[in-house]
Amino acid sequence: MTEQLAPPRLELEISGHVATIRIANPARRNAMTNDMWARLPELLDGLAGDPSVRVLVLTGAGGTFCAGADITEVDRLIAEGDRSLAVLAEERLARFPKPTLAWIEGDCVGGGCQLAVACDLRFAAEGSRFGVTPARLGIVYPAPTTRRLVALIGPSAAKHLLYSAELIGADRALRIGLVDELHPADGLADRVTAFAATLAQRSQLTQVAAKEIVMMAGDGHHDDTRVSYWHRQMVESGEAAEGIAAFVHRRRPDFRWSPH
Repeated sequence: MTEQLAPPRLELEISGHVATIRIANPARRNAMTNDMWARLPELLDGLAGDPSVRVLVLTGAGGTFCAGADITEVDRLIAEGDRSLAVLAEERLARFPKPTLAWIEGDCVGGGCQLAVACDLRFAAEGSRFGVTPARLGIVYPAPTTRRLVALIGPSAAKHLLYSAELIGADRALRIGLVDELHPADGLADRVTAFAATLAQRSQLTQVAAKEIVMMAGDGHHDDTRVSYWHRQMVESGEAAEGIAAFVHRRRPDFRWSPH
């Protein structure tokens, strides 16, 4: 009897304050279908509005992160260009207000690399591979995606990946800044879990404000109104007072600020 594979899907799991979205399309090495691209912003909107969720982890099922967009459906993505489902999903992920971590094993290629770069931080297993592969197909990489890649790893490294479509190993990905941390495969889950738990204990006010201010800096502009807003939040919420008091009295802080 032939084993029936589950349909391509994004799986959502919430444990404590950490939400995990898992890319699952085992028949195509976790390639993203158009339905999956369309589903991702819906999941992100729900998690952004859930006050119990403080950290988001994006990963792939079965030891592979994501092999890219499903090639059988790529015509629509090409036709839509910078307004494609893939770019819209990537933009929504990049602007998710809470910390986002990419947990990478196996191949992180094409659209998979696109999603990983849109996360705040990337934790990878030794032996994982990375590639930006539009040059294999004659595709012009979307401008927002290209800008984000250049901002992360610099023009020269971005050109190398874009021009050649070569896959690079995890060691080189770490060296050029595509990956933030590299761990043995059997220790990666523990590290991501522990780091996500650490983030969940920290001040959401600090994290959400920092994410917005860093994003403004990356976009090349400064908004005094938003900066002033965050300083008012720091004072009026009592978040800083709680953090300082906890430090002085050597206790764990009870941070309660929420973006909702």
